[in-house]
Amino acid sequence: MLTKRIIPCLDVKDGQTVKGVNFENLKYAGDPVSLAGKYSQEGADELVFLDITATNDGRKTMLDVVERVAKKVFIPFTVGGGIKTLEDIRSLLLAGADKVSLNTAAVTNPTLIRQAAEQFGSQCVVIAVDAKRYDNDFHVVTNAGQKKTPKKVLDWVKEVESLGAGEILLTSMDADGTQKGFDLELTALVSKNTNLPVIASGGAGPDPEHFIDVFTKGCADAALAASIFHYGTLPIPNLKKALKQNMINIRLI
Repeated sequence: MLTKRIIPCLDVKDGQTVKGVNFENLKYAGDPVSLAGKYSQEGADELVFLDITATNDGRKTMLDVVERVAKKVFIPFTVGGGIKTLEDIRSLLLAGADKVSLNTAAVTNPTLIRQAAEQFGSQCVVIAVDAKRYDNDFHVVTNAGQKKTPKKVLDWVKEVESLGAGEILLTSMDADGTQKGFDLELTALVSKNTNLPVIASGGAGPDPEHFIDVFTKGCADAALAASIFHYGTLPIPNLKKALKQNMINIRLI
């Protein structure tokens, strides 16, 4: 049985970590470099860094912050936000990222997925799928949650798998920041219909049951969370201990 992963997420705006609800009402949550070092020491399995305003601001990801975070962590490190070209990907990998997360650019130009997989390897290519319910179906949303697309989530996941993506970062916009638990219906739907590893995101609260459920009922390979780690309401060591006690195969330090 593969080990399940716990992944803190640093949503970064103007060089600072922020967190909101349903992608809105952002509040300061700490210095990304300090938080990254803390999570690496506490036993996080990976780290995700998302420059959440880069795409809508029409700029590239902040390389200087990425470089500073990379020096602090000794775990796989994924970076997303504002990535549009192979050169952008190369720059981030050279700055210390192990993987890149593509969202809007992948939807706009799916060929980029294949090109990136061929040039850098599928293991480097994470496709971030922001999903929202519309009329009893899940649609892909881009531009940091601002633009609904006609693409249905399951169709898009199958397409990116065929193009060579290595992993799916699946975020429920409806659950994001609510701390009421992951969207188990969405997560299970995607996990059961792709061969790619699925990282569940959106809705994690301070109750370890949320993570137990997303691994068992949602069939996720990894679970991502932000505010509960940033504000200390469920520290990573406590969460992992609870998961281990509930027979979830997890790495302990």
